[in-house]
Amino acid sequence: MSNVIILPWLQVENANAVAGLTWGFPAITHFLGYTHALSRKLQRSHGLRLEGCGVICHQHQVHAYSSGRDYQFALTRNPLTREGKTASFNEEGRMHFTVSLVLECHGNIANGDVGMRELAAHLQPLCQTQKLAGGSITKLRKVQVCRAEKLKDYLYGLMPGFALQDRSCWLEEHYQQLKQRNADREMVDAWLDFAALKMAAQSGEQPGDAASWEYLAKPQPGYLVPLMTGWQRISPLYPPGSVTNARDDASPFCFAEAVYGVGEWRGLHRIQNADELLWRYHTTETGYYCRGQALPDEEPEDDSYYFDIV
Repeated sequence: MSNVIILPWLQVENANAVAGLTWGFPAITHFLGYTHALSRKLQRSHGLRLEGCGVICHQHQVHAYSSGRDYQFALTRNPLTREGKTASFNEEGRMHFTVSLVLECHGNIANGDVGMRELAAHLQPLCQTQKLAGGSITKLRKVQVCRAEKLKDYLYGLMPGFALQDRSCWLEEHYQQLKQRNADREMVDAWLDFAALKMAAQSGEQPGDAASWEYLAKPQPGYLVPLMTGWQRISPLYPPGSVTNARDDASPFCFAEAVYGVGEWRGLHRIQNADELLWRYHTTETGYYCRGQALPDEEPEDDSYYFDIV
């Protein structure tokens, strides 16, 4: 990677806020999908290829309201049917958010700095014609193209913000610790320790004293969140056209389920280089996954820290 493309302060309206079992922010697959769609256009026009994508969140607003402890999505009312009855609808979680995207760019940009400015001008309207997480892009500050080694200087212009980083390696580590204490524990138990807010009752010093409820800390420090991180195959790979009602009769087909991991929102001032930001696709025989940079000495050899719920 020699160059980086920065899409600063993208404002998106009515994006999808539901990602599998999680809600509150789009899945990382949405952002890599946006990058892939943009890459296909740049390959035709400039011979460039985009791969990794870094996500920096500045603001988000989920369309939901609270009735006490629980939240409900704020839904739209559809027009009445011809018979004057209420039309049926599917529950959808929507949100507004503002993010900056850092895209990994491969290929030669001709004419040096002049070529970079021309590429940025070309991307300015192009980026806003695509959907992001199903939402419409309503505003975008000036696109920037720079050398990868100069990214740190450009990150100061994206503050305040929080970068989403991959911490799924902690999931496997915590799962192994749970298995040592109880062999019946499953991966979903370890994932819920990161995803759920848990309280535990502490008994009083004397019998009959009222118990006090205390918050149980998550297995690791930081602003940790559950993530949907890709798809995993749960069926054989069927020949093209053999599965009824498939969208594409010319491609092989298989059934898949979402896989989940753990992420951390980390202050942008703590990011030192592009590799700490970027998420990339990782494809295997059983599925495709979105991976960020692993922590030092924790690079996984397989996909054991991802799990699916069938």
